[in-house]
Formats: sequence, C-alpha cells, structure tokens
Amino acid sequence: MNHIGTRTIRTERLVLRPFTVEDAEQMFRNWANDPEVTKYLTWPPHGSVDITRQVVEGWVADYEKDDFYQWAIELDGQAIGSVSMVHQYEPVAEVEIGYCLGRNWWHQGIMSEALSAVIRFFFEQVGANRVAALHDTRNPNSGAVMKKCGMVYEGTFRQYLKNNQGLCDMCCYSILKAEWKG
Repeated sequence: MNHIGTRTIRTERLVLRPFTVEDAEQMFRNWANDPEVTKYLTWPPHGSVDITRQVVEGWVADYEKDDFYQWAIELDGQAIGSVSMVHQYEPVAEVEIGYCLGRNWWHQGIMSEALSAVIRFFFEQVGANRVAALHDTRNPNSGAVMKKCGMVYEGTFRQYLKNNQGLCDMCCYSILKAEWKG
C-alpha cells in the first residue's frame, strides 16, 4: 500500500478531515460522553472534556505518520463523529475501519456516506485490496451501514472482543477492490 496519511475528503454533505485540538469540545458533547454511542465500543464514555482533549491531542501528534488515518466527520461546520483505520495487514493490503457517530445524526445516511468515501479513499489513494469492518452482533444498525456500502458479510467471530457490554461476538464484513463499484 502507498500510505499517504489522513487527507481531507469531501462528499455531498460532509467533510472528513483531520481532527484539531479545538474539536475536543464538540467531540465530547456530540458523541464521546454518550453511553448510547459508546455502548458497543471498546472505550468508555468520556467523563470530561479533558479526557477527550487528551485523546485528540494524541491523534493530532499521530498525523505525522503516513499510515495513520483518523477523520472527524464534519456536517455544517460541526464535528459529529469519527471514522478511522483501526488495523492494517500489509501482506494482503487490508485495512479495517471503525466508526462512531453522535446519536442526533443516526439514521440519516451520514455514516454510510462517510464510510463509502473512506472505502473509495483506501482503494483509489492508498492502494488497499481489501477493506473490512466489524460490529457487535447486538448492534445490527452498524452492519446495515456496512451492507449499504457494498460490504459482504463474511462470518461471525465468537467472543472475539471485549467491549462496554463485556465479551462479544463480532460480525465481519469486507469489500474487495475487484468487487467495488466505485
């Protein structure tokens, strides 16, 4: 893969861009402190904006790395969620994507729009061959986003991860560059 780092991506409604430290307040308010948003994630809701600021400061420092991908999802000038590469496997040119979105923006096609743009970015700009994503079996809405983006269900990994609900089974979806419609 030809890693180029997080670059700004524009879609019809969204701007996917690197985080800035100034995003910490919106991130905390819009999703990071919400137990419903973090219910199926591996990190707990943030108890204060200071925790969120520390996380964002770490991301900002990591933007120096060409193989670091972490986007703020911006709608109408407001950070409302994030999408990132959570793992990569170079031998098969695979990236695994993770995402979360503030509850006020659920069920509006926003995450599907963001994920589709990131899939395009990894295929066209980075040279990925495979883009994968996982979701807790108790969170079928996340799987619906993956399906809407053309990803194919591959199977369920039993007790694969521990998240805020405890041990969980994870559904795996992927899309290959050869089957991507662009």
